[in-house]
Amino acid sequence: MNITDVRVRKVAKEGKMKAVVSITLDEEFVVHDIKVIEGEKGLFIAMPSRKATDGEYRDIAHPINSQTRERIQNIILEKYEEAMELEDPVAE
Repeated sequence: MNITDVRVRKVAKEGKMKAVVSITLDEEFVVHDIKVIEGEKGLFIAMPSRKATDGEYRDIAHPINSQTRERIQNIILEKYEEAMELEDPVAE
């Protein structure tokens, strides 16, 4: 499985959620609404989820193992950082 496209949409309002991301896998399958969130230990991703009848949120799509989650997170956060640098270049 290869991530062949990453699209980052920055969230305009202040808060913990910094962006919403869509990824394309092998140019054949898209996962929308992956969130980039600022946590106590830094940025992380939250997979798309929906609220169940018991009030809990459940992931709609998610990696099966931690290695895949880490790979997806690393690629998304790298693209997020690139998008933020393009949006707000540091003045020298």
